[in-house]
Amino acid sequence: MVKLGKVLSFMLASVLCLTLSALALPAEAADESSPAANGNRLEESTDSRYGWLDHVNLHGLIEVEASYVNVDSAPPGTDSTDSDLTLATVALGIDVDIVKHVSGHVLFLWEGDDSEPLEVDEAGIYLDGEDIIPLYLEAGKLYLPFGNFASHFISDPLTHELGETRESAVIAGYTNETLDLSFGVFNGDIDERGDNNRIDNFVASGVFSLPEETVPGLELVAGISWISDLADSNVLQDEIAVSAINNKIDGISAFVSVALWERGSLIAEYLSALDTFEAGELSFDDGKRLRPETWNFEAGYALTDALEIALRYEGGKDLGDLLPDRQYGIVASYCLFENTVLSIEYLHGEFANNDEQDLLTAQFAFEF
Repeated sequence: MVKLGKVLSFMLASVLCLTLSALALPAEAADESSPAANGNRLEESTDSRYGWLDHVNLHGLIEVEASYVNVDSAPPGTDSTDSDLTLATVALGIDVDIVKHVSGHVLFLWEGDDSEPLEVDEAGIYLDGEDIIPLYLEAGKLYLPFGNFASHFISDPLTHELGETRESAVIAGYTNETLDLSFGVFNGDIDERGDNNRIDNFVASGVFSLPEETVPGLELVAGISWISDLADSNVLQDEIAVSAINNKIDGISAFVSVALWERGSLIAEYLSALDTFEAGELSFDDGKRLRPETWNFEAGYALTDALEIALRYEGGKDLGDLLPDRQYGIVASYCLFENTVLSIEYLHGEFANNDEQDLLTAQFAFEF
């Protein structure tokens, strides 16, 4: 795919050159007692031992959150109020790019009580064609290219809650300045009745980016994606109430993101199951057949270079008491220093069982 033979030939030639250099030292390096010779060897040794660090990139994220939640329940006398102050997220990523066409990525993640202790959230090997062919291949523990989930808010949109999927997978793709097409295979955690635990799940996506020079001041990205079994999403797989579902549930997602003159931005996304879960397959279905779907719309505007505000309106159906049927709110984010952001958001959610929820969250985030 990326002319692996050239890479192997280069590695073999490098080993051969190093071997020949060790056997035939230059004449000026023959006098080992020379201080200059010793100094040169020390410098070369230091370069060979630590030069590879130039090809390693460390990056991370720390998020501290304070939250207040008030739930007005439909049954009288069951209202509840909670507040908390937590270290919400600690993430540390390592990207290594030593060999041309080959790179590696590892992300360690800790999210409050959701990932105790620290876990490997992502780990993959990436092959790319760069200047040879516009193809790539990624293999490892990955977030599948299903959905986009872009947002201005602290809280994830409902599309993210329903559709985000992390699996061990192999993804192959084609990319250029305007188009990114990908197709992947994986073995999902949720089995279809009669399935023998095989690699028979698929994901595909296509993303189009409008060239910057097409319309001055306008940036547009749009895409569509498909997954062969939405039951494997991070949220739904925990809500499957049976050992195996009758049939795989295809899922689809479509999004568009628009940036206007570096100040305004619009985000719209739709994510849904294409088939219906049988009654009793989902823990929240109350004995009904459900076809979960969600959508999200956001509009943001940067008042200054440091201050941005955004509005959100989102919803869905067949979500039971798992996610709100309707939710709306506002967020303000202020960049205190470089890579340091303070955000405050308010969300009001309405559930199918007539419960209503008010959520106020403040987040202090530092990215490096």
